[in-house]
Amino acid sequence: MNASIPVTRTTDHGTAKLMPDVDRERAWLLTVDGAPQSYVDLDDPAYLEFEYARRLGYVLDTVGGAGHALDVVHLGGGALTLPRYVAATRPGSRQDVVEADGQLLELVTEQLPLPAGSGVTLHAADARAWLEAAPDDHADAVVADVFGGSRVPAHLTTLAYVRTAERVLRPGGVYLANLADAAPFGFLRSQLANLSAVFEEVALIAEPAVLRGRRFGNAVVAASHRPLDTAALARRTAADAFPARVEHGAAIAEFTGAARPVEDADAVPSPEPPDGAFGIG
Repeated sequence: MNASIPVTRTTDHGTAKLMPDVDRERAWLLTVDGAPQSYVDLDDPAYLEFEYARRLGYVLDTVGGAGHALDVVHLGGGALTLPRYVAATRPGSRQDVVEADGQLLELVTEQLPLPAGSGVTLHAADARAWLEAAPDDHADAVVADVFGGSRVPAHLTTLAYVRTAERVLRPGGVYLANLADAAPFGFLRSQLANLSAVFEEVALIAEPAVLRGRRFGNAVVAASHRPLDTAALARRTAADAFPARVEHGAAIAEFTGAARPVEDADAVPSPEPPDGAFGIG
């Protein structure tokens, strides 16, 4: 692929564009309908440009022993940033990537191919339907980063969906998701209520300005039946270029407040981001 030429293609769910990074020789930004979706450096797959991706990576780093191979399910494919990260940092891992936009998968694998022996299997399928058909105890981690346009689809915001993800996880497995919201956090609180109804341990990672309601932004949530290494997460997120806080325990219950889990009949997509919330500077 010529590193100087952007590639634009109409896919199943929008207009995807791959743009080269002028500062990194084989690095690419993927946008869909103008919204940044993924960033990949083919020469350094362990490099995570986006803050939310780094936070997801920090959580994944705490799963199992350091460097041990993992079985991971990724709901939402994008440019396969996190699957590449896991393949690089956890050699021998087996990963399933579930992406509803089959033409986007074709574009990414054609222009930004996975290395041979990556252990990544791609599935052009709906995330919840794929999970419902997956076997019990299939994965060490389930990573949800699914956006239809710029919103999480309604059927991936419910208690039944979380219970399905929990069934697919092994007993010590971790569920993690990238979400986005702003004050008064009706969506984020409902998602924490879903997770708290199913898992014993729940953590929330977000920048202080987002948690204080000053702006719309990403929040990474993690949940497990076993204690999460929140101390390690707090150290790494605090040292990041864009520091974040890790909330857990009583702080999660306080933040969730009176929010209730979401039933399928009541589900709605996550809120529409304000104009420019995730624009390219």
